[in-house]
Amino acid sequence: MMMRLGTLFLFLLPGAALAAGDTDTGTTAWMLVSTALVLLMTPALAFFYGGLVRQKNVLNTMMMSFGALGFVTLVWALFGYSIAYGSGNKFVGDLSMAFLNGLDLSGEMPALLDVAFQGTFAVITAALISGSLVGRMRFPAWLLFIALWTVFDYAVLAHWVWGPAGSAFLKDLGALDFAGGTVVHINAAVAGVVGVAVLGARKDFGRLAFLPHNIPFVLLGAGLLWFGWFGFNGGSAYGANGAAALAFTNTFLAPAATMSVWMLLELWRHGRATAVGAATAAVVGLVAVTPAAGFVGPLGAIWLGAIAAFPSFFFILARPRLGLDDSLDVFGAHGIGGITGAVLTGVFASEAWGGTPGLLEGNAAQVGIQVVAVAAAIALSAVASFVLFKLVGLVLPLRATQREEAVGLDAVQHGEEAYPTTEGAILVLDGERAGGAA
Repeated sequence: MMMRLGTLFLFLLPGAALAAGDTDTGTTAWMLVSTALVLLMTPALAFFYGGLVRQKNVLNTMMMSFGALGFVTLVWALFGYSIAYGSGNKFVGDLSMAFLNGLDLSGEMPALLDVAFQGTFAVITAALISGSLVGRMRFPAWLLFIALWTVFDYAVLAHWVWGPAGSAFLKDLGALDFAGGTVVHINAAVAGVVGVAVLGARKDFGRLAFLPHNIPFVLLGAGLLWFGWFGFNGGSAYGANGAAALAFTNTFLAPAATMSVWMLLELWRHGRATAVGAATAAVVGLVAVTPAAGFVGPLGAIWLGAIAAFPSFFFILARPRLGLDDSLDVFGAHGIGGITGAVLTGVFASEAWGGTPGLLEGNAAQVGIQVVAVAAAIALSAVASFVLFKLVGLVLPLRATQREEAVGLDAVQHGEEAYPTTEGAILVLDGERAGGAA
């Protein structure tokens, strides 16, 4: 019996040893740092989202991000990476690297590190979806959904955009997405909107103001997101080189432009610049520059960031009137920001900075290719997310009851309170303990 278990365990290990002599230590060191930076973005998102919600839902909101750190990481390593980066065909990779078998562990950067780096992208993408659904989706259903979505949506779109040359639909078409405008931001935002359509609005939506309970959390989360984004975009150069320096610098400049324009828009519209607006603007700028980070020059990044402020600002302003209960404006920030950035990549992409020329350098066709990539990402995410939400709903209840929603999902789903008001107090719901201080 022990022999059989040992054989199975060995089967699940990669089939080759690390070839340290082939490793480029500079590239590997930068990618190790970048992976850690991107990993930090998910706890940062937990603070960003957690500060925006009501006090009774802060732990549940943050746990949706931490749940992604657990479940998405595992399904990515076991199946997702192979589906995204296996040869397969133009629309889906094969399972030749499932369970981390068959990885090429030689070369300037071992593929094992790429599994970790790209895994952090998968985690933050799934976590982003939660901002549309906070306060009403049951936690077990959330965990099942993101595990399935990572395999059947995220990994597939990653293959289309970043898969092996000759076996990747959008990459072979010539679409530019340096670090995830389509794969991460548009993908997550559309999934969030689909989730809102399936679950429905919160019970008080349109009748009661939903005010952030902790704005310093929001600012802390936004700052840490910006910090981690240097690894997100800079690491996507896959080397400590000029492309990384360009992406790194553009990640500094574009959000600054977005935030500056956003503050001016708020001053013009409301007569005051808000902290939540500044934090949101920084995220919008980061989202918009993500597909372009390694393809545009610094001045192009500033223009891109400045332009991106306008569509997201006015969409978020209009969103309540549209009847869309996208709780934390995931589509306004990541969807509109991602679409704007993806299309403007086709405008500002520069051959002078090592990229494919865009509209401003005489290649108008690149804009059309970018539009096709955006449309393809929206279509895949919409269809896959709808099917997966419905399938999960057949297995587990998706939505909390109205009474549970009124009590708050911290107590109902986790048995805890973020800020206990009475030491040792418990909350009783239908005769059973639902939460409280330990």
